[in-house]
Order: sequence, then structure tokens, then C-alpha cells
Amino acid sequence: MTIDADVIIEGGTIVDGTGAPGFAGSVVVVGDRLLVLRDGGSDDDPTDGGSPGVRARRRIDAHGLVVAPGFIDLHSHGGLVMLAEPLNEPKVRQGVTTELIGVDGNAYAPFPSRQDLLDYVVLNGGLDGRPDIAYDWATVAEYIGRYDRRTSVNVAYVVGNSPLRIASVGWDEVQADVAAMADQRSRLREALEEGAFGLSTGLDYPPGSYATTDELVELAAEAAGLGGIYHTHVRYPLGDGFLDPYREAIEIGRRSGAPVHITHFYHRPTFPGPPEVMLALVDDARAAGLDVTFDLYPYEWASTRLLIMLPNWIQAGGLGPLRERLADPKIRTRVREESGARGRLFAGDRSWDEVRLGYFARPENAGWEGRTLGEYLAETGLDPVDAICELLLTEDLRINQVTPGPHRAGIERFIRHPQAMIATDGVMIGEKPAPRTYGTYPRILGELVREERWLGLEAAVRKMTGASAARLGLDDRGVIADGSKADLVLFDPDRVRALATYDEPRRYPEGIPYVLVNGVPVVDGGEHTGATPGRTLRRGHPD
Repeated sequence: MTIDADVIIEGGTIVDGTGAPGFAGSVVVVGDRLLVLRDGGSDDDPTDGGSPGVRARRRIDAHGLVVAPGFIDLHSHGGLVMLAEPLNEPKVRQGVTTELIGVDGNAYAPFPSRQDLLDYVVLNGGLDGRPDIAYDWATVAEYIGRYDRRTSVNVAYVVGNSPLRIASVGWDEVQADVAAMADQRSRLREALEEGAFGLSTGLDYPPGSYATTDELVELAAEAAGLGGIYHTHVRYPLGDGFLDPYREAIEIGRRSGAPVHITHFYHRPTFPGPPEVMLALVDDARAAGLDVTFDLYPYEWASTRLLIMLPNWIQAGGLGPLRERLADPKIRTRVREESGARGRLFAGDRSWDEVRLGYFARPENAGWEGRTLGEYLAETGLDPVDAICELLLTEDLRINQVTPGPHRAGIERFIRHPQAMIATDGVMIGEKPAPRTYGTYPRILGELVREERWLGLEAAVRKMTGASAARLGLDDRGVIADGSKADLVLFDPDRVRALATYDEPRRYPEGIPYVLVNGVPVVDGGEHTGATPGRTLRRGHPD
């Protein structure tokens, strides 16, 4: 028997993404599908592990390498930047072949009003960037179609509740009435029919954060009815600010019937209880029959837009009222008074010297790139509220921040949990992003698996691939099996490591010489090939 193939990968150890032990064999790529040939089987039946003759245009010697499914990033902030920089090298070079965008409720479709879309891009510029591209879509279908065969990775999409809310009630902090809820449900239903994988929320980010629990239950139920998930950045200030935010997320799942995925789930050293009580919420929910999972990243640094430091009410009404409030001395006084009562600003409990600023556009501010808010306060003599407001006004809201996040002992506990999956939460902007953008997956494989032995290799790969694919309902990705899509990463288990650090975050990893997306090499010999074979993945639609 002879197989005509595009690529054959020979001599490697196949870790198939299911958690099963690795095995010796070859992976054959025919078009965008693959065939697995196990060593030591019959010479006549390739599905029984034989080694038939394979006529391939390309042979890759994988001796000493692990052959794994391409990594699936369940939390990406690269959607807009990817349209301007389609090679997506920070992700591809660490083995990512599929990214989930639209997370944190901060999604860019559907937007029936182009002005609302443009305003939303400005509002969220400090998180997702503001690339110079044509913002000329309105529907989910039009938006996600922009990625198909034009990027180096596959893209899956979840619908943020912010655009749904803007279309139905506007930018104000008001309760959605019956008509508005019907409108949101209709738009969400259409989005899922066009291929979205579910609903996302970011309950620290207005206007989506203005939604009540009841509103979110109704939307999550709509998503669940079409097979979608509820992907949530929880409402961190809620109740005790510790367990109550996650209790709300689980309650939304219980009442709606939607599978719940808690994103960037981690423990902070400032929390009033241990990591175990947080993980117990997941365990208890699952014991009660609920479908609850989570993801995390393996770095101690968080990142988001600087605007998150200010209370949600300051953003009510959209960009015009927001800019007016930022400039109003009375509003700044009110923010100081509220902050004094809370003991901190709206988000964050770190010293100003631990808030690193980035993504400056104005030439006169370029010298502040990568420096801290503490340094800015010392040199300008401003107080924190005035400083943040002035920075946001002069840079038109686009500033990003990097701050301390999870702690190492907590990461270990969370990553070992059976429901844990991996996501970068990677922010693609600024000269010094958090190192997770460039280093998430190789850090796990090198430091946490090889050196620290927190996880076995097969278990770690499953958390990056098969488990993530199953969460999204991707039946033909995330595993190496006959007929699966040929998204593959080859890495050296003895050499793979992240080079990205807090001080030098824009460094590509070592030990990942090959990455294939839909059967096409996008990293070859450790270098990007320039290929853009990524597909738009649509829930319920074959690609």
C-alpha cells in the first residue's frame, strides 16, 4: 500500500492530546487532514500501526521531538492586531494554532452602527489595540470572515455582551427592559447561527458590566439553546470580592443551563482565603451536575487597560461623557472620595511602582513607555487620580498596564486541577507586554513540566489541546487521530523553554522548530514561513 502525502513527520514521540501515554510513530499529512502510523503494527493496514510506503513531498525528521496537536489559546486579545499583523508571530512561534477571540465581553461584532464600532475600538484600545485597519463590518459573519485564509492561525469567536447591550440599550448604565432583552437574544441567536461559539462577559468592563445577573442568565440560556458556552471574566468587585464573583458565574450556569468557562481563574496573594476554597467552588458545582471549567496562564503578571483603575460609572454614556468626566475636577474629587472609602481605586491593590505603563502614541509621551505609574507620579507631582485621568485624556484612553497577578504557589494548585486549561490572555500591544504573550506554552513545557514536574507531559499537552477543543466543541482539532485536522506543533522536550520575562517580554521561545496549521508549515526550522493558512472556525459549520 502506498500513501500519497504532502508531509510525513517521522521518528517522533506522538503525544496525541487525549492525555494517553506518548507513543512512537509517524504522522502523515494529506491536504489539511492527518493519518497516524504507529510503529510496530501490521505492514498491510496503516490504521493498525503499519509503516507502508508513503510518497510525500516533504519529510520532517522528528527524532528527539514530541509531535503534539497545535495549542488552542482559550483567551486571546489578538483579534484586531491580527488583522493588521496576520503572521501573529508571538503566538505561532510558541505553538498556538487556534485562538479564541471576542473574550471579556469586549467583542467587535455585531455592531449595526459603524460609529458605535469605532467608539468601542477607542474605548478598548488599551486592551486590544487600535490598529490602522478598515472597520467596515457589521455582522458576526462579516467580521469573522476577515480571518479566513488571511492569518497564520485559526480563529474561533465568542460574542461579547457589550456589543449586544450597546445595540439594544446604548452605552448607559440602565437595566435592559423586555424589548431590549428580546433584541439582545435575537442578535445573540443570529451570531451563534453565523458560527460564534458562545457568549462572553467581562464584568469589569462597561457597558457589558452594567448587565445584571438576571440579564446574563437570559442571554446564557439563549446561547446554551444553540450549543454555546458562557465564557466569563467574572464581576470581581461583587460581594466579598473573593468567592462571590465566582458564585455568580456558577449561578448563571445553574439557572441558564449553559456550560460555564471561567477565564483567567487564579488566586492572588491578597485574597482573604487560600486557593483551595476557590477550586472547591468548581468541584462542588461539578458534583452537583453543572458543567464548569476554567483556564489560567502560568505567569505572575496581569495586564489590561489603564481605564480599569476608574469606577465603572465614569464610562456611562459612551466616549463623549467619559472624556468630559475625566477632565472634570468635581468628578476627580468624587473618584478620590470613593477610593478613600474603598482603600484603593476601582481595580488593583498594588503600589504605584508595580503598575507598568505602555502603548503610548504621542511623541512627547514616548519616554514613559515601559515605566511605572509611580515614576510618573514622582516626576509630575500629580496625585494618582489626576495622573490617570490626564494620561487617559492625552493618549485618548489607549494606555495599557502590566501589574502583578497570580502567585507561583497558586498557579501550581490551579494548573494541577483536572478542569484546568491553558490560555495566554495575551495582550499584543506596547513595547513591554506581560511575558505571557510570548511565553505561555513553552514555559509550561520547559519550566513547569520538565524542571518543576508539576505536571506530566501528556497531562500538560491535553490541557493545551484536547481539553480546550472539547470545551469549544471542536471535534476534529486538538487531538492527533486519523482524520483530524493537521494542526501540529513539534518541540524538543529537553530544550523547549520560554525566554520572555517581565523585563524582556518580547522574546520568542526556544525548542519549537515546526508548527503546521491546516497541514501547512507556518514555522519551519524555527522561522516563520510567511504562510497564512488559518481558517475561521464556525460552531456547527465544517471548515
